[in-house]
Amino acid sequence: MGVNALVKKVLTEIGINPERFGLHWASAAEAPRFVKLITDFTIRTKELGPLGQSEGLSPEEVKERLTKAVNLLSDRKLRVGFGNVTKAMRKEGPQITPEWIKETVDSKLSKTISAGLE
Repeated sequence: MGVNALVKKVLTEIGINPERFGLHWASAAEAPRFVKLITDFTIRTKELGPLGQSEGLSPEEVKERLTKAVNLLSDRKLRVGFGNVTKAMRKEGPQITPEWIKETVDSKLSKTISAGLE
């Protein structure tokens, strides 16, 4: 859940629609759920069109922004910060919500993400 929030935050920061990313869990015993997840994601992705099109970006701009995002996600400072976020999630326990995770990622990693994308 934390990885989902982090990737969506980075995509938003680089101007890529975060709906282009989805991370969901399904066990091997959940074939109907798996099929629904993939089908829904495929439909949503087709609606968005080619990468960069709905964002108003040229292929060169998309490549440049994704390269910055990959470099940021490889950065030690961000990885350490994300490790601290996951520790906070473990302390919070089972009552954490997706909203809490998003707010925590935003509050604890926004400066690092912004600095890493400059």
